[in-house]
Amino acid sequence: MTTKHELILQFINELPVGEKISVRQIAKSLQVSEGTAYRAIKEAETKGFVSTIERVGTIRIEHKKKENFERLTYAEVINIVDGQVLGGKAGLHKTLNKFVIGAMKMEAMMRYTGAGNLLIIGNRTGAHEQALLAGAAVLITGGFDTDPHVKQLADELELPIISTSYDTFTVATMINRAIYDQLIKKEIVLVEDILTPIEKTAFLTTDDTVGKWYELKSSTSHSRYPVVDPNMKVVGIITSKDVLDVEQDVLIEKVMTKNPITVPLKSSVASTAHMMIWESIELLPVVSEQSKLQGLVSRQDVLKALQMVQRQPQVGETLDDTVTKGLLTVDKEEGRYSFPVTPQMTNRLGAISYGVFMTIVTEAANRVLRAQKKGDIVVENITIYFIKPIQLESTIEIVPRILEAGRKFGKVDIEVYHEQAMVGKAMMVCQLLDR
Repeated sequence: MTTKHELILQFINELPVGEKISVRQIAKSLQVSEGTAYRAIKEAETKGFVSTIERVGTIRIEHKKKENFERLTYAEVINIVDGQVLGGKAGLHKTLNKFVIGAMKMEAMMRYTGAGNLLIIGNRTGAHEQALLAGAAVLITGGFDTDPHVKQLADELELPIISTSYDTFTVATMINRAIYDQLIKKEIVLVEDILTPIEKTAFLTTDDTVGKWYELKSSTSHSRYPVVDPNMKVVGIITSKDVLDVEQDVLIEKVMTKNPITVPLKSSVASTAHMMIWESIELLPVVSEQSKLQGLVSRQDVLKALQMVQRQPQVGETLDDTVTKGLLTVDKEEGRYSFPVTPQMTNRLGAISYGVFMTIVTEAANRVLRAQKKGDIVVENITIYFIKPIQLESTIEIVPRILEAGRKFGKVDIEVYHEQAMVGKAMMVCQLLDR
């Protein structure tokens, strides 16, 4: 049975893009409490198909696909720059494809400004009007206003005019940072990106018998299935071990493994891989926040996703990417690496930060293990000894040595030197995922 919360989410999702939403309106339309309506709106905002803007309200926006993360809606820009809408509220759901800084003469500015753009400019009213006529929205910096006829034009064209108290340089930096953060998020693969959807998922119910399990086994290529109750909530999982020597008329509920490990839609593939290794699980049911079955993810799905991520070009660079890029191979056969310590990688005393040092030794150990095992690695335990402080602008040498490498795990000893003196040492134990 569908809950009130899910009905509200479905109702919001079916609203036209640009529609205004309020707690009171939804509570009245669907005859639910305002508290229930508020919680559903907040989840819709988290899922990315509504946006709440101060002094404007909550509006239905277009749900962007993962590959289109580098584009922002005008509603999102308002939240980024803490802006105020002066006109054109009906167009807040629209997506901008680029922003233009108006630091030039009008004629030159208009050559760069077109439909779907955002012109960032000060109190130049003429430019505001020309940008709107060209199909672009306007972001006025410095807290300035614009003329009433320009606001009216913005309403007619459904193109937002936004005012912010920040200066042009700060605004451009803030928007760039928001795009950059979203590009990094785009590269983080989630379970919802790789799962087998519910329409293609074979599952059993608590009312089914073991005979139904045999029917599914003959029509599919596997023998593990989630078990759901009448409300589609996952209550168990059943495998070939559970039905061994069991009569076919016995209910699934009697022989299934109860309270199985499940994974939410928004879990990262990395954390899912970690869970599968530690618990020796081949298949995980994927569930919603209400524990309802949404699909399945297998160990093969996870491994393929991890390999795909490694082949992708880095678009948004994380701190770990910056550090590992600096780890240079000195001797590939012996597995020796060097690393220059830049000022941004140090603490307030000018010595290398503990976090950077740990990333360096972990990456060196990963590289030497990958060269031998040709697989993916999950760190189980690491012990680090900081023997001497490593100063900024010094170059250190990292020497990882494999102590033991089995089929499922590896142990690596890592020594770090500066000017032939040992400055650090680490011992790492990790689990290995065969490809």
